[in-house]
Amino acid sequence: MIYNITHRTLYQYSSGVALCHNEARLLPKETAWQLCRPSQIRIRPRPALSAERLDFFGNRVLYFAIQDVHHRLEVTVVTEVRVLDERPFHESSPSPSWEQVRRMLWEDLDPEIIEARLFALDSPFVAAGPQFRAYAEPSFPPDRPLLEAVADLNQRIYQDFKYDPHFTTVATPLDEVLRERRGVCQDFAHLAMACLRTLGLAVRYVSGYLETLPPPGQPRLIGADASHAWLAVYVPGVGWAEFDPTNDCMPKTQHVTLAWGRDYGDVAPLTGVMTGGGSHSLKVSVDVAPQVEAAIKKAKAAANEAHIAPEP
Repeated sequence: MIYNITHRTLYQYSSGVALCHNEARLLPKETAWQLCRPSQIRIRPRPALSAERLDFFGNRVLYFAIQDVHHRLEVTVVTEVRVLDERPFHESSPSPSWEQVRRMLWEDLDPEIIEARLFALDSPFVAAGPQFRAYAEPSFPPDRPLLEAVADLNQRIYQDFKYDPHFTTVATPLDEVLRERRGVCQDFAHLAMACLRTLGLAVRYVSGYLETLPPPGQPRLIGADASHAWLAVYVPGVGWAEFDPTNDCMPKTQHVTLAWGRDYGDVAPLTGVMTGGGSHSLKVSVDVAPQVEAAIKKAKAAANEAHIAPEP
């Protein structure tokens, strides 16, 4: 699948901002299953300084600074992404037992496994706890293959929790999400990660996008109107297997990877500091359009401007 992705962020301030420094993680990753053309980036007001770098996790980070007084900040990123169906895992992929994976993770001296241990440790948004072990245990009986167990946990979260975009914020504790059984994709990914880390497994947070309009006859995935989130669990010697508890699936060509890290805090789309500004409002819009659909939209827009009806 080839997608044209447009991500717009608009901040409006009650008073002038004299200076701001920002980091944007809005440039999709290059992976074995995802190819990206150069992004078109528009920032208003125009930055005085800008530069791109890779962070500790290999995510693309755009730094920019605005030094003129402004009352609004608009950041628009447009990228063409080709997603291949070449992720290393599928629903039927074999895997070692989850206990064997845990043992390898903490005893094996292979450099790749040592590096993966970072993702088994607590992070600011995802800490292990007995309540998460209790929720996870029905999915992890002795000797169950890791991927089968995680798929079961993925399905249970999908069935047990209600998607409610008005219930949580970034600061809502996971204990509350677990108790009230509701939240959004970020909460469900963090919850699954807390369950897996409590069991001693390595798991990372993945941010990205979903295809806005699914193929004919297929249901629309939850969370397609904004940035999406899922998780990936480490399988020694093979790689990272991705799961989306919001939609009870393993990501394929409808999921576009943006960045990954220990939790949401490592991959927030836009962060920064500023002088002034007062109170503010935020509007975010995301459009993930298959290239054919994007071409039709462009043709219709051009025809409307020329007052000519486009051919069907």
